[in-house]
Amino acid sequence: MVLRRPVAAVAALVLVLEAAGIVLLNLVLGLVVDDQDMSLAGLDPRAMSVSAWIAGCLFGAYLLLCAAILLTMAARDRPPKSFFRIVLISCAVVQGLLGAASVGLVGWAAFFFMMLSLALIVWSLVSYGDGAGQGSRGADGTAGSGSGPGSDSGSGAGPEPMGPSPEPSAS
Repeated sequence: MVLRRPVAAVAALVLVLEAAGIVLLNLVLGLVVDDQDMSLAGLDPRAMSVSAWIAGCLFGAYLLLCAAILLTMAARDRPPKSFFRIVLISCAVVQGLLGAASVGLVGWAAFFFMMLSLALIVWSLVSYGDGAGQGSRGADGTAGSGSGPGSDSGSGAGPEPMGPSPEPSAS
């Protein structure tokens, strides 16, 4: 897997750009609501604009966290731990939902950008795998005590059988 480190780094860069775009978009939306003195069902316009700014900052921080996880994956060339893997999976789901919403609200260019970021995140997750069954590598680069297929731990025992062993035939 030669491309998995650059793909994770590019995905992180795309998420950083997206975080900046989301924060700026919410900042502008909050300013528009505040300047035009808009209200929704009697809600204070100032509360709506501050809510837009807070939402933009929180969503931008979430995207920056996902970018940091992807950068860590690229730097260490290892899959993320289970919690961070779940964060990246949730980020991929959010990208898909935003892409579906953006095609109708913004247009095909926004949809393409969202699907590009979704593809990069999924590619990063799939190319690194889940890390299960991969043995640790020693300082000399040889496989350590792995338990996956093809790893030899020196005990001579093969993998556990999946079910009961078949009875020998009487031939």
